[in-house]
Amino acid sequence: MEKQGAKNWYVIDGYLPYKGRVDHENLEGHEAIMILNCHDEDAEIFMDIFYEDREPDTGIAIAVPARRVKCFRMDHPEEIGGVKLEPQVQYSLRFRSSIEVVVQYGRMDVAQPNLAYIGMIGYSE
Repeated sequence: MEKQGAKNWYVIDGYLPYKGRVDHENLEGHEAIMILNCHDEDAEIFMDIFYEDREPDTGIAIAVPARRVKCFRMDHPEEIGGVKLEPQVQYSLRFRSSIEVVVQYGRMDVAQPNLAYIGMIGYSE
């Protein structure tokens, strides 16, 4: 079988936006990590969160079942090992997976009426 993804992924521009809502819209500011596992076996993944001014949170275990996609909201501590990220604090992520996966990052920023969504594939090796 051909390679489908990578085992190591990096997302550099983490910056959790405020949850504020745009008037009359049903959109909530957030960041999320989407992980796609195209293989016939579950992916066991360790996530590390790096910060500018303190030691990283490392070895956060997450799993993505075989042939599934899973979304992890960065503002939901229960989905990321109990880590509570503060809004507007810079961080970066490293993912180390037991098998090849694909990692994508997305941010919905609704701090002002001209809201913005950014989606990008992480850097892999």
